[in-house]
Amino acid sequence: MRGAFRIATLRGIPIRVHYSFLLVLPFLAWLFGQAFRSAAQAAEVPPERLMGSPLAWGLGLAVALFLAVLVHELAHSLYALRKGGEVSDITLLMIGGVSRITRMPQGSRHEALMALAGPVTSLVLGGLFLGSYVLLEGARSFNLRFAVFYLGYLNIFLGVFNLLPAFPMDGGRILRALLTGRLGRVRATRVAGAVGKGFAVLFGLVGLLGGNFILIIIAFFVFMGAEGESREVLMQSLLNRVHVRELMVARTAAVEAGASLEEVAERMRAERRRALPVVEEGRVVGLVMLANVRQVPASQRALVRVRELAVPVPELTPEATAWEALKEMGQRRLPQLPVVRDGVLVGTVTQEDVMRGLELRELEDSNTHGPWGLGPRERESPT
Repeated sequence: MRGAFRIATLRGIPIRVHYSFLLVLPFLAWLFGQAFRSAAQAAEVPPERLMGSPLAWGLGLAVALFLAVLVHELAHSLYALRKGGEVSDITLLMIGGVSRITRMPQGSRHEALMALAGPVTSLVLGGLFLGSYVLLEGARSFNLRFAVFYLGYLNIFLGVFNLLPAFPMDGGRILRALLTGRLGRVRATRVAGAVGKGFAVLFGLVGLLGGNFILIIIAFFVFMGAEGESREVLMQSLLNRVHVRELMVARTAAVEAGASLEEVAERMRAERRRALPVVEEGRVVGLVMLANVRQVPASQRALVRVRELAVPVPELTPEATAWEALKEMGQRRLPQLPVVRDGVLVGTVTQEDVMRGLELRELEDSNTHGPWGLGPRERESPT
């Protein structure tokens, strides 16, 4: 995700923080600090029992809350890994956290349980914090006890709120998983997405009437997330029926790994190419892109070999689906991929090739649309 930087890696999962999180952190620190002040005034707590600045306690509470959100997201991700899924990263945003699961566990049951793992974790954390609050009765520090209570309350709220069937929140994903058995994944996503948009409108109205800025932001993200994921699932359904061999350009021109970047630059200018496959001893070993060439000053390009800057690429065969190709290019931020058979280059496929194939498939299906705008072949079995 753009605008995010890595802070750690857990179980092979990169943990990233988005800049929006840093923007909202001072606001939350002030907001929670005000809560500490109000609680202390209401309870008429003497100054010696506060033990520290309310603002400092507010900042600590904000950081602790986002650590709890990280644990919530880890619960999703670890369950996905355990059941054969793949996780790209976890990113902390101003409104919470996002786990990018690039391959879902097989079966709607596992998808539902994966979605449920996060809210259950938050509810368990909430219960533990509230239990600690009871055990801390009589503690000298009022702020410490209030912080533990507030963390418990916030985690309980987080768990319950995420169970609302507002797709793509956790409750909405559970709803989709439950509907998949009857409707198929595409229709189930459309229904869950419509419910999610309804909740987004409701959140937005409540936020506007109550002056809750954070709820308005959540409404925006829920609405856009429901729209985006509905479109992605439909795209995946269509592209899974198209093979790379139908889209690729039968282009076998490549550059040798021992060639200089100066030669590559000349080839790119002459052939108007943004990327070229790299071969060594007849086998594809990577991809060299225009951006790689530009990184090296023109005066030094004759001294640099292509193999030094070639980007490793996955082995994409003509039998792979267009969705697999698009997903690999998107995750690796590549403009194209070489298509190989037994390690030998047989063509290339670009993002534009895939999107053209999507448009043609949508045009083909437009003559057979049934209810919900779906053709007969889209009523797939549960995944």
